[in-house]
Amino acid sequence: MKPTLSLSAPQQATDLTNFLSRAKKMDDDGVVRFRAFGDVLAVSVAPIFTSNLFADGPTAIGMRTLKLAEPTEIDSVVLISEVLQRLPQAEQSLHLEIPLDHKPASWTGISAPRNGWKSIQQISEDQISEWAKKGIKDVAESLPDQVGGPVAARIRAQIWSRPVDLSLMLPGAAAFAMAGLGFLVKGEGVNVYKANNWLRLSSSFGHVLTKESSRIS
Repeated sequence: MKPTLSLSAPQQATDLTNFLSRAKKMDDDGVVRFRAFGDVLAVSVAPIFTSNLFADGPTAIGMRTLKLAEPTEIDSVVLISEVLQRLPQAEQSLHLEIPLDHKPASWTGISAPRNGWKSIQQISEDQISEWAKKGIKDVAESLPDQVGGPVAARIRAQIWSRPVDLSLMLPGAAAFAMAGLGFLVKGEGVNVYKANNWLRLSSSFGHVLTKESSRIS
């Protein structure tokens, strides 16, 4: 029997649709991880992540949480496209059937700290947006007209792993994920937290978790 999530309101299905639609645009073959213990569900995606081939590249995990109508235990990694197919029905029934597990992507094995986060500063949403736009421009200008997939992936990894803020060693991938996943709110600052070598950008719409950049520029 496939696991089913009991949603609290139709708006949750709508919000998930918007979130996962954005994630799919950033990675057409992407997966989503559902983790629930009790009535709190964490929904995670990774529009940029390190593959086995390019182990020194950045990983930026986007996460939203929501409160379920009934306690559930689940830890599944499934295709975003399959979840999106089920969400229109879930908006009516308030029950989201989770598809069969998909082969996990490399990022789903990464465990960010659950505790010990310390607030260190706040960054304006305009600044995050500018960093994301600059990264997108740099990627576009750096890719040759005809280039193979592995080469293109290496170029993107190099650009998105560059720190956009040297005091934080915050990789550009984090700004790209915040903007692309729709986590930026006009006029609302983005709070930055740190735990060990992890950074978390948080707004009222969601969170992006990433490790500090190891690059100098």
